[in-house]
Amino acid sequence: MEPKEGRTHSKRGSSSPIVERPASRATAVWSRLRNVPRTAGRNLPRLAGRRQPAAVMGFGIMLFFVVMAVVGPLVAPYGYAAQAISNRLHAPSGQHWFGTDQYGRDIFSRVLVGSRHVLVVAGSGALIAVLMGLTLGLVSGYFGGLLDEVIMRLMDVLLSIPPLLLAMVILGTVGPSRANVILVVGFLYIPMVARVVRSVVLDLKTREFVEAARLRGERSHYIMFREILPSVLPPLAVEASMRFSYAIFLVASLGFLGLGVQPPTPDWGLMVGEARTWFAQAPWVLLFPAGAVALLVVGVGFASDGLRRMLLPGGASQL
Repeated sequence: MEPKEGRTHSKRGSSSPIVERPASRATAVWSRLRNVPRTAGRNLPRLAGRRQPAAVMGFGIMLFFVVMAVVGPLVAPYGYAAQAISNRLHAPSGQHWFGTDQYGRDIFSRVLVGSRHVLVVAGSGALIAVLMGLTLGLVSGYFGGLLDEVIMRLMDVLLSIPPLLLAMVILGTVGPSRANVILVVGFLYIPMVARVVRSVVLDLKTREFVEAARLRGERSHYIMFREILPSVLPPLAVEASMRFSYAIFLVASLGFLGLGVQPPTPDWGLMVGEARTWFAQAPWVLLFPAGAVALLVVGVGFASDGLRRMLLPGGASQL
């Protein structure tokens, strides 16, 4: 007689129980993730309707800035560091679409080239935070115990310090540079990602598919990366988009304070900081780079909300 599905039985001559392998939860989740681009393509017309026009607008803004970062330095009408004192503080015109700054530099060209800087720095910092936070959250949530307490208390210490203040202290010590800013941004947002991943893992590790993997004798690293990780990816993608939004604002804030990339690199925050003195006389020197920062942050925020609705339509509990 065939054993009933889901029950354990023993082979002849062996006392060790054999557990039938159920359908893998990881396989199902990976299949869903592979279909995300196709699903997103089908959902874009619906998102553009009455339900989520803001999400489509956010993705459109992000795409615009990505294209600008790729082709901007190639199509910029002037060099971002080219100075013409005779043209200083000229208002926007056909020759200079965004006007010129206090050194006669073309603001439109500097905003174009600066888009690549902010996307690379903020994106790299957010990527570091996601990778490190994912690792710490997985380990902490799965193993628990003393290891969990140590990791989470360290994360709480970092969370208790305002990110901008901690970034100022670190960069004031090691010095401002592109590499240092990337590392600092990544370091500051690790605790947020780690706590989100840990909370998801704490719920997942008690599920039936994880218990089945343990009964099969799977090792811890297999369970974490093949069974639990795929189910963590959708909320992790949403969290990553949120961290990217915060990273953009942090990079601009550090540039405004003079702790980001140094001149003559066209950092948007640095451009806003340099334009404060000339705002009353030439407001366009400040408004265009500040508007670029605000537009990108708002666009990423809208896109993040749309990503959450597509990947987690029922909320974080629908994993």
